[in-house]
Amino acid sequence: MRLRITNSVTHLTSSLLFHLQKRRKLFSTLCALWFCLLGQGLLAQPMLFTNARIIVGDGSVIEQGAMLVDGESIVAIGDAGELSSAENGTTFDLSGKTLIPGLIDAHAHIGYQGRNGWGAENYTQENLIDNLQQYAYYGFVAVFSAGSDAPGLAIEVQSRLALQQFQGARLLYAAGMAPPGQGPNNQFLDQALAVEKSTGANILWGLENPEQARAAVREVAAQDFEFIKLWVDDRGGSQQKLAPSLYEAVIEAARSAGLRVFIHQQFAEDMPDLITAGAHGFLHGRIGSSLNAAIAEQLSQSNVFVIPNLGLGELRSEAIGADRFLGQVLSSELRSQLLPGANRRELSVSRSPQLEAEQRESFAALIDAGVDIVLGTDAGAIPNHHFGYTGHRELEIFVRLGMSPMQALQAATSKAANHLQLDDLGLLQSGYSADFVILDANPLEDIRNTRSIMDVYLKGKPVDRAVLQQQWQGQ
Repeated sequence: MRLRITNSVTHLTSSLLFHLQKRRKLFSTLCALWFCLLGQGLLAQPMLFTNARIIVGDGSVIEQGAMLVDGESIVAIGDAGELSSAENGTTFDLSGKTLIPGLIDAHAHIGYQGRNGWGAENYTQENLIDNLQQYAYYGFVAVFSAGSDAPGLAIEVQSRLALQQFQGARLLYAAGMAPPGQGPNNQFLDQALAVEKSTGANILWGLENPEQARAAVREVAAQDFEFIKLWVDDRGGSQQKLAPSLYEAVIEAARSAGLRVFIHQQFAEDMPDLITAGAHGFLHGRIGSSLNAAIAEQLSQSNVFVIPNLGLGELRSEAIGADRFLGQVLSSELRSQLLPGANRRELSVSRSPQLEAEQRESFAALIDAGVDIVLGTDAGAIPNHHFGYTGHRELEIFVRLGMSPMQALQAATSKAANHLQLDDLGLLQSGYSADFVILDANPLEDIRNTRSIMDVYLKGKPVDRAVLQQQWQGQ
């Protein structure tokens, strides 16, 4: 195997020195940049992770593998015998461990869940960062927040993350569009509107007619949005359903502007028309008997992804505070809300044998048709549906309903990265960002082994999970 090793340090150094010589007044700025780069790991020593099982993310496995990281990037990967040492660097013997790409949650709502409660009052820059850190703690390296964010604050957080002022999952966000004054569930809608009022931001774009809908798309495109979240269904009659003329106008205008449109549609009845209109993916697809083989084939042929989002109801029927894996990030206040006997808000979603049988049948139809099933959790849309933790539970549900562990991992890595256009995430390959998770046990044997996190790396730097745990449990 030929190994390609890249190194940009020499070019970077000569460029900085050139500017120092030509413009002495830039000295302080360039020094600051230099130390920033040091902090980012661009000048760090190479690291070789060897003797590990490497789950690449594309369905392949290197049973006795090695991965070389230089700065923020993976620069080589192969058999352990081919990469025997890290020149002028550090070698980590990971015998018995498993490497997987960093996980991705392709449907969430960050900012509203705080350390001690849920609501609009938590929507601050500090809490957005805290949520992204919680994702990182659980091995998630990116999250798509679906149509409930104040763009100004989101951009500030993205900028701080790019400067590596904190370690957390990457944030992607969308403009939310729906009939006027509607969209999220009624409990969440009140909170999103409160954030609109407090920040002065336009979070939910009301759609009234096709021309106004096209104008709304042009406006969000001018604000550098990359995604639109479109609420279509009527939530069982509690809200107005979005007319086909409106979603067709939005999708057409968005595609012309290079934006991707993801659909909130809980059931399958409108899926064929939305696929024909050009939707890129479905953020729910609460699959049951109505999702048949014909729809699955249409999804596959159109390269439209589906996020089943199955754990949202199921986890609300459990006293999940007793799960030690979740307890690692909970304050004592939140833990008390989630223990057995606590006064918890139940959802009406049933885990009946009939429903599970229907879900299993439809899940099989999607898999058999080759539809891209992507992991998403809707974390943050209701109280105590926690970031990162819910993703691991969703993986377990995927496998319970018929996916192989490998397919489930791909749903949370390469397939999610592909549909979110994260070109440097989702795979452990040369040239990709060094965002990965080291596990103590093999998730291909038991998907619950994704919980056995030894370390998480973001851009080649380890996340200090112990410090994060201490700051959360200290609340």
